[in-house]
Amino acid sequence: MDFSFLSGVFASPWDIIRSLIDIGIVAYVFYRLLGLIRGTRAEQLLKGLVLLLVFTVIASYLELDMVNWLVEKLWILFAITVPIVFQPEIRRFLEQLGRGSFFTSSRHLSLMEEYENIITEVSESARILSRNRVGALIVLTRETGIAEYLDSGVKMDALVSSGLLINIFVPNTPLHDGAVVISGGRIDRAACFLPLTNNPALDKELGTRHRAALGISEVSDALVVIVSEETGTISVAREGQLQRYLDEDSLKELLAQELLISSRSTESLFRRWSQ
Repeated sequence: MDFSFLSGVFASPWDIIRSLIDIGIVAYVFYRLLGLIRGTRAEQLLKGLVLLLVFTVIASYLELDMVNWLVEKLWILFAITVPIVFQPEIRRFLEQLGRGSFFTSSRHLSLMEEYENIITEVSESARILSRNRVGALIVLTRETGIAEYLDSGVKMDALVSSGLLINIFVPNTPLHDGAVVISGGRIDRAACFLPLTNNPALDKELGTRHRAALGISEVSDALVVIVSEETGTISVAREGQLQRYLDEDSLKELLAQELLISSRSTESLFRRWSQ
């Protein structure tokens, strides 16, 4: 018996895979386009277009002649105004496509921008605090959560800025004693008390601030910036190790290596592909 007629009914595995890839690419492009217009004037226009499309379907189904005539005129009006209203989004789309950043998630790019700002502000505050011999302890969280150590602190939820960090650590102010915790791109807590390290090989000259920095770095993947009140020395604790005698430039370089290296390598991959 000849079953050749079934070949048109059941698609081959390759056809199914190709269709899924096709649908996935189109869906991702629409997702990124929606991300570009989110929070802009074009978002409201898009909602209007969807509403107009609903009216078009309803009017056509119910055969409402006058409504159909009105909807047709509105579509002509939208066709003229859409390129004008969407001009910034179209330009942004073409720029991102040319840079290769269109294929990188918006959250990824946002995270990189947050880290770059944090590195700049933290390094600047460390330089000024070091010059004035003001002690500081700044924790930059990453993947491992440290929620159990945050209850002792004061909730801040503030933008990361060097001015605010400096003011927090000014002596004899309510929040100067303890650590500032930066999480999610913002200053989450201030005046937090951290666990102290039990490392017996630690230099006896290091005080409580350095021991707390090493302690939190031993139980998490956080980076901790320390400014010594006695000497003004800038240090960084990570993975239970202490790197000392940093200046603003070397601190920036170290933080960039830890926070941006993986993100930039991923972005460069997309850029090389797009060139």
